[in-house]
Amino acid sequence: MQGTDLVTWVECPRDAWQGLPGLVPTTDKVAFLSELLDAGFEHLDMGSFVSPKLVPQLADTEEVLLGLAPAGAADLLCIIGNQRGLQRAQAASGVTSVGYPLSVNDTFQRRNLGMSLEESWPLVERLRLESAATGLELVVYLSMGFGNPYGEPWAPDDTAEAVARLRRLGVSRIALADTVGNADASRVSAVLASVDEPAQLGLHLHARPGAWEVQVESALGYGVRWFEGALGGIGGCPFADDELVGNLPTEAVLPFLTAAGMRTTVATAKLPALAARARGLAHAAGAQ
Repeated sequence: MQGTDLVTWVECPRDAWQGLPGLVPTTDKVAFLSELLDAGFEHLDMGSFVSPKLVPQLADTEEVLLGLAPAGAADLLCIIGNQRGLQRAQAASGVTSVGYPLSVNDTFQRRNLGMSLEESWPLVERLRLESAATGLELVVYLSMGFGNPYGEPWAPDDTAEAVARLRRLGVSRIALADTVGNADASRVSAVLASVDEPAQLGLHLHARPGAWEVQVESALGYGVRWFEGALGGIGGCPFADDELVGNLPTEAVLPFLTAAGMRTTVATAKLPALAARARGLAHAAGAQ
């Protein structure tokens, strides 16, 4: 497990904020994101261009982007669900990447985006072409990449085939998402063993507190160097049916990766204060 590889860490305040019962003020979002950039976070999943009726927390994404100072080489990613979302991203200030959630499971795709998988695949191809035309990079998140909670058939080869199909469409940035927090180390290993070139993939895992180490360790063994999480472990998926299932806690995972011989761009000494700041914002917005 020892190495000297540079880890790509994607900090996900968007994922942390979107499920909060109350709104985080725009000025607080801008201040927090600025602190993250100052601490060396180079990849931020920081906003969303979906219907404000569906996710009111992120209706101010354009305003937040305008409030941020030029981010230099930082990658600012926003989630989209259709071509209208892509158009908003193209018109916004500072966006460098757009993320599209594509489920391995048809039921979740319909629940999450109101589209079947059959309808979604042609959309992915259009999004890739149209985003590239204006210099944005498309990241596809394979939701339910480690199984689903609906009792529907799933096997690691299903996720592997989705990865292969995305690559055939020209999508190079693909992250496997453990949407409901059921990916133990053996399941992570089984999926990565089924995929060609697993080291080129990212992992967006959800887990209970203290239950992520073996999954991350397993992924490192397959060469994965792109991980995602949120300070304080805040966020997760409402479909998890377990309020303790959240994002990987940045303040714990980054020191773990450093101890494993990996390198990051983040000033780890700042992580405790940033995690406290993240929890404070969440509690002010009604988190328990």
